[in-house]
Amino acid sequence: MEKGKIISIEDRIPKLKKQRKRKTNRRLVSIISLFFLIVITIVYFQSPLSRVQQIDVIGNHFLSKAEVIEKSEIHEGSSVWRVNKQQAAEQLKRDPKIKEAAVTFSFPNKLVIKVEEQDKLAYLSKGKSFYPVLDNGTVLKTAPTQTLDELPVLHGFKEGKMLDKMMKSLRDLPEEITNSISEIYYDPKKTDSYHIQLFMNDGFEVSASLKTFSEKMVYYPSIVSQLDPNIKGVVDIEVGSYFRAYDAKTSDQEEQPLPDQ
Repeated sequence: MEKGKIISIEDRIPKLKKQRKRKTNRRLVSIISLFFLIVITIVYFQSPLSRVQQIDVIGNHFLSKAEVIEKSEIHEGSSVWRVNKQQAAEQLKRDPKIKEAAVTFSFPNKLVIKVEEQDKLAYLSKGKSFYPVLDNGTVLKTAPTQTLDELPVLHGFKEGKMLDKMMKSLRDLPEEITNSISEIYYDPKKTDSYHIQLFMNDGFEVSASLKTFSEKMVYYPSIVSQLDPNIKGVVDIEVGSYFRAYDAKTSDQEEQPLPDQ
């Protein structure tokens, strides 16, 4: 059997010394690195670099950047580590125009405020002026607009219960149906204080009650598909469903019952 190679202690001592030296050097580098890290951290906290020097705002349309920053109660010059990001987000969500908000930190001294605003679903007509209405019923009163998107225009509504109910109904409808509505009039009757009258972009008129509007209006495309597009009139979905032509002479019936949806 071949004998194993024998290494003397004298030969191993230089290798052991090198290993100890490497370990010592690594330990020294770690200590020096930690020391410099502590020094840099202390300098950072004591220097203007730890103060908020930039605030970016993302997602705002109805509120200006200055308004968002003001509502967050974050101020430039404050310590970035003393800013309560969660509290700032909660402050922002107290504004009825804001649905969600979040505040994040970007090294070394920048804060980013991201907001998600409520959706604009309609316009409120007041005289010759039109004010955007958000899906939670908030009316933007900053400045009336002259250019309207393809959204319903509301007439006769005031801020409060009926407007909130109207906006909730619109929010519950598919977007394609909401976009097919031209105007909505609040038209209360003795028999129904929730009565509304709609004028559609396709030329038809709809008579409905806010109590059941959203659940019945989803069938509007199916209802009009059964009607002659050349004979315009009123689709009544207030009680049951039937169609009444504007000019009875052009129709076989003055009132045409529609199949239950």
